[in-house]
Amino acid sequence: MTSQITTSPAPPNPYLVLGAAIVLPASGHVVLGVPVRGLQFLFFMVILAWVTAKIAPPDASFIGRHAGGFLIYALSILDAYKIARIRYAKWVHNGGARGDSAVGGASADI
Repeated sequence: MTSQITTSPAPPNPYLVLGAAIVLPASGHVVLGVPVRGLQFLFFMVILAWVTAKIAPPDASFIGRHAGGFLIYALSILDAYKIARIRYAKWVHNGGARGDSAVGGASADI
């Protein structure tokens, strides 16, 4: 019997997820494989943007009129990046990046 060490595939790079989430709302969640969570964020973006557009004064700027939607957009970016960082850190901790010099910064010579 030989013991096989199976490593899980690398999760998406957190910076790739961050960039996708910034460029297109909910796309960071799609890259992570949780599209329903991204769809929930999109739904609340639209709803809160509509609500703030209805209650904002008429002389408010575009961002001021849709501040609720922009708030949820910012939270979705942070959420996607946090999920990606946690998955990547778990993967590195479990030995997924063996031989990578960026792992922990410790050398194997000690």
